Amino acid sequence: MNEHRQKTYPRLTHPLVRDARDAEFRRASWDEALDRVARGLRRHRGAFGMLSCARATNETNYLAQKFARVVMGTHTIDSGGRGRHTASVAGLAAAFGAGGGTSSYEEIERTDVVVLWGSDAGVADPVFFQHVLKGVQAGARLYVVDPRRTSTAEWAEGRLALNVGTDIALAHAIGREIIQAGLVDETFVGRATSGFEEYRALVEPWTLSLAQKVTGVPAPAIRELAHAYGRAERAQLCWTLGVTEHRNGTDNVRALIDLALLTGHVGRPGSGLQPLYGPGNVQGVVDMGAVPHRLPGFQDVRDPDARLRFESAWDTVLPAQPGLDLAEMFEEMETGGVRAVYCVGEDPARWSEGDGGRAVRRLKALDFLVVQDAFRTSTAELADVVLPAASGRAESEGTTTNGERRVRRIRKAAEPPGEARADVDIIRDLAGRLGHVWAYADAEAVWNELRSVSPDHYGMTYRRLEEHDGLRWPCPSIRDLEPPYPHGRLWEADPARRGRRAPFGLVPQVPPADLTDERFPIRLTTGRRLDSPVPGGSTPSPSRLGACVELCPEDAERYGVVVGEKVRITSRRGSLVASVWIDTALRPGLAFTTLGLPHGTDADRRTPAARCPIAGAAEYRATAIRVDKLPLVTSVG
Repeated sequence: MNEHRQKTYPRLTHPLVRDARDAEFRRASWDEALDRVARGLRRHRGAFGMLSCARATNETNYLAQKFARVVMGTHTIDSGGRGRHTASVAGLAAAFGAGGGTSSYEEIERTDVVVLWGSDAGVADPVFFQHVLKGVQAGARLYVVDPRRTSTAEWAEGRLALNVGTDIALAHAIGREIIQAGLVDETFVGRATSGFEEYRALVEPWTLSLAQKVTGVPAPAIRELAHAYGRAERAQLCWTLGVTEHRNGTDNVRALIDLALLTGHVGRPGSGLQPLYGPGNVQGVVDMGAVPHRLPGFQDVRDPDARLRFESAWDTVLPAQPGLDLAEMFEEMETGGVRAVYCVGEDPARWSEGDGGRAVRRLKALDFLVVQDAFRTSTAELADVVLPAASGRAESEGTTTNGERRVRRIRKAAEPPGEARADVDIIRDLAGRLGHVWAYADAEAVWNELRSVSPDHYGMTYRRLEEHDGLRWPCPSIRDLEPPYPHGRLWEADPARRGRRAPFGLVPQVPPADLTDERFPIRLTTGRRLDSPVPGGSTPSPSRLGACVELCPEDAERYGVVVGEKVRITSRRGSLVASVWIDTALRPGLAFTTLGLPHGTDADRRTPAARCPIAGAAEYRATAIRVDKLPLVTSVG
């Protein structure tokens, strides 16, 4: 069961270069390595992509995106972990103009209703879940919406086990019931939102009976959640990858936001919308602009005024259109549109454990690959030049941002070994070799430049971050503190102070792209266990359950399989052999696996036909499969 064990990488302590693509690495000086990188990147300006990392500090991500935009002239920068949460960022930005959650973790402890939608937070985000438990212990009612009966649901007053891919149908039915029951906050809706009448018409067909038929959730359970959420004085709606990793992930997010707009559960104490990002600095990646469509401070690259501000600050000219996201970048590697990649902290070659080797083949097709990392990763083994970096937060100075928008200072606990250097120092010196002299003395100097171009971060000096044990954005003042919940403006009586209305998202229910049928009768959904690997981040522990497919007892009996038995899992795009685990939390027709099953599975494969057109995220959560018992092999003699 544990054949897919933890992969450990040796530490990098000095630069490595190859004298030819098929040659072995040899040790090099920093001057030689940086000169080689500069020559390699200079040749590929116009066909360049950059990968940054959610494990890195805000300062590293800020400098990485500045390198891509100023030195290489492109918005083509992205990271592995960020893409899985893009739908949350896009949905929140469309509604409120900023792509962060609208609440704080402490407010979860002081609310009346908590809805966890598509999130096994007790396993996937145990730090956040401690705040949920404090809220439950203080009297909050917890509702869990999830296809599986997770361990998180054991704490819930209500559990809604919806069919995979029916989130919008369920949200619309809840919205209709709120309207029908007279639970709409009409004052808030009338002056702070737009599109309500269109929304009312959209959800009108979604009666409780129709929703029960489509979602599989009993009508009384839908009604109970609608009334609990609609009648609550304060309520929190939280979600994660179970909502976003669908071909319509952004629409799913918009449908949940609509429920908060209906009831006024946003922009005030104890009420809010909270996307859960789990470990790492995913929010910081977006905030720092290490994404193809946003400049630092969540400013749109298509906004000419925003571009002008950065062009003036950076003394450059920026492209008017977004760059390539991660999936598009890898597609362009195959077609020749991207010929050189600078990879800071990511390990995309490891993704080939779940895509049949496609990522490795594309990386090998590059003309030039430079990897900057603390460890000799699978991707580093493919590189032309490897630059040894400090190890994340343990050996770096800087800041990180968590899921509640709180920026905190981090201080290095140890010096990096050998010749390894801080990420920001490496990027700064490489920029100098390419004609851009950046006089950053340290990480604080990088942070102060970020503050100067991002109004939401302006008030966050290092000194204030230490004094307050972190600050949440927006923080525009160096003296005042903002409330923990943004968008309080929506409650202002004065229209001028209230500003832009929050629009309802008029999104339709669409089924998963990969439909079940007689040949592929099982719906495979994916998720995390407590020690599952984080994309672009940690590796699983050797004691993990292992790479397996989980079935309910009824399906295991139907296929005649037992725990530990190998079976073949086949979808319309590939197959694999995996061990069986039996889980009573599943119902007939639903299977579960962790992300990253090895050897050719499409569980993690990006398929253009099943990607969110707004966020670009792949539909990981809804694959149609069949399970085949393997023939018994006997040995003779």
